[in-house]
Amino acid sequence: MGAVADPHSPDDDSSTTVAWHYGDPLGEQRAAVRGAVIVDRSDRSVIEVPGPERLTWLHNISSQDLRQLPDRRSAESLSLDMNGRIEDHFVVSDVDEVTWIDTEGYRGAPLLDFLTKMVFWADVAPAARPDMKVLTLIGPDVLRGPIAETLEIDPDALPYTAGDLPESHHEEEPLGFWRIMPPLSEGPHASGALPVVDLVIPESQIVSWWDTVIDAGGRAAGSWAFDALRVAGTRPRLGIDTDERTIPHEVNWIGGPQEFGAVHLDKGCYRGQETVARVHNLGKAPRRLVLLHLDGSADDKPEPGAAVTAGGRTVGRVGTVIDHFELGPIALALVKNGIGPDVELEVGDRVPARIDPDSIRTDARVQAGRAAIDRLRGR
Repeated sequence: MGAVADPHSPDDDSSTTVAWHYGDPLGEQRAAVRGAVIVDRSDRSVIEVPGPERLTWLHNISSQDLRQLPDRRSAESLSLDMNGRIEDHFVVSDVDEVTWIDTEGYRGAPLLDFLTKMVFWADVAPAARPDMKVLTLIGPDVLRGPIAETLEIDPDALPYTAGDLPESHHEEEPLGFWRIMPPLSEGPHASGALPVVDLVIPESQIVSWWDTVIDAGGRAAGSWAFDALRVAGTRPRLGIDTDERTIPHEVNWIGGPQEFGAVHLDKGCYRGQETVARVHNLGKAPRRLVLLHLDGSADDKPEPGAAVTAGGRTVGRVGTVIDHFELGPIALALVKNGIGPDVELEVGDRVPARIDPDSIRTDARVQAGRAAIDRLRGR
């Protein structure tokens, strides 16, 4: 009741359009910060990978270290092209000897096609599971009180932990599972450490679980609320905040599961690893992800992909543009590394913007490759 369709989804299939909001988008954001909301993300594609070699096989073809992923644990991973550019970002969950993968809806078929081509002699069988859907819960009440008790989630469970949903909801159907994702707390203006829990469930159980969470104190929220909170926390989304040239370093998808990253730096043997290693050890990413504050007086907001300019020169591209309940109009953007917060910017059709200085991540570490070169040169 009252749902408004999301006009900004990258998925061209209207049958998987999800709610943008339920009549009060800013109030839905406040509810997420103060209590708990449930968001329909059933536009994501789900892939099932059974088989005894599933984890070593995925380890060898993706950017994450998955060889020893325990049962009921999750991780984020990437598929890169030969030049280290991001093709896919997906979440991996291993439950009862089956690996579940979910990604952006429009990337489901291409990702499955890639996985299928890479099977060769491995004992795995990736397959699309359009009957499985994703719902996301956000807020401090997700891991405490009635909601956590209903879902049977340990309030002390760490991010990337997964677990079985209570059997009372699916006595004659396949079991779904919950998983805890990294909190929406990283970034300059994130509203506290907001827990995030995904429910991966049969499509036939969406309404039942939705009503159960609402009855336990949650509130319905749309993708607007989800996007506003992730933008404030500088969390990118594939296909909107990335383009065909994006490499992992530019959007902070570097690091193993403990760092909430999607690229493990202590593994190799995957497509695109040469670029990842070279930038990490020797170079610098050409662009970086930043939070922009936009002039709220503009009549029209820029569309994702619009140019970011400085003095008439293009210095980047904008991604998600959203209204935040506290910050007003904000956006994520990929801009050239040398562009600082003091540079006057314009986005799209001359919308003034400025970089939030707290969103600029600095890397003060000594790069291993540079240190080795200096030693060889006697420095």
